[in-house]
Amino acid sequence: MGEALRESHTVTSVLYRRVLEDHKKRMEELRDPRVLYVTDIVSCSHKRRMRLEYPELTLRFEPQLVLGSLLHEGLERILEEQGYRREVEVAAEYEVLGTRVTLKGRVDAVGEDAVVEIKTGRSGQSLPHEHHILQLQVYLNLLGMDRGVLVYITPDRIAEYEVDRDPLDVKMLVEETLLNVKHPRWHWECRYCVFSKMCPYRVEQ
Repeated sequence: MGEALRESHTVTSVLYRRVLEDHKKRMEELRDPRVLYVTDIVSCSHKRRMRLEYPELTLRFEPQLVLGSLLHEGLERILEEQGYRREVEVAAEYEVLGTRVTLKGRVDAVGEDAVVEIKTGRSGQSLPHEHHILQLQVYLNLLGMDRGVLVYITPDRIAEYEVDRDPLDVKMLVEETLLNVKHPRWHWECRYCVFSKMCPYRVEQ
């Protein structure tokens, strides 16, 4: 009793520097119009346009995101101990209107017979989410695997859902994104988009 409490930001600084360094490493690629990500083709197409122009705005250091990142890393390591490969990079090339682009993604974990995607959030309601299923379907089609698992960890739920691969026209999703015809792709996207205050396609909810 009576001792002064001192604030310490040592651990916070370590976390922030890690997030910042990861972002810096990706900065050049974030500006490259010949590269798009799996998350781009399952999201609002104009969001990618904005990201190419303003990549610095995608840096977000928020408790919920840091928590999700740490949980991802921890669960991926546990799965790795069970024989899964973690953070598996996938890539495919497409040609759209005479321009070759590379679609890139990173799968959380891949086992002998399943692709695993880990999702976190504030609530376990209305699971599984449609955009997460679409993202997993893209991975399944790119990897040529038949079975996927969506794992959700939220404050009130731990749940997993099996997803069987359906034929998916990934090139069509790439074209929709490059031609910017899906803005937004999902009705709720604008509420969570860092570019919404600058976007001409913003939808009010």
